[in-house]
Amino acid sequence: MKTIRLLLCLAAASPLMSCTHVKPWERGHLADYTMRPARDPLTDSISEHVWFTREAFAGGRGVGGGGCGCN
Repeated sequence: MKTIRLLLCLAAASPLMSCTHVKPWERGHLADYTMRPARDPLTDSISEHVWFTREAFAGGRGVGGGGCGCN
């Protein structure tokens, strides 16, 4: 019974969590400096180092290509 209630609550709340259209005059807030994921070079280099140590992979951030040499 609890799972049915939970599912009904989630189904009722799902329209409230939907995507919305961003107006052109509101896009300036989304393009703000603080909204960029890589705004701090030190944090970006640390994240790159952690990614390299976990996955044995480096680079691939700037130029497209799949690593097959077919660029």
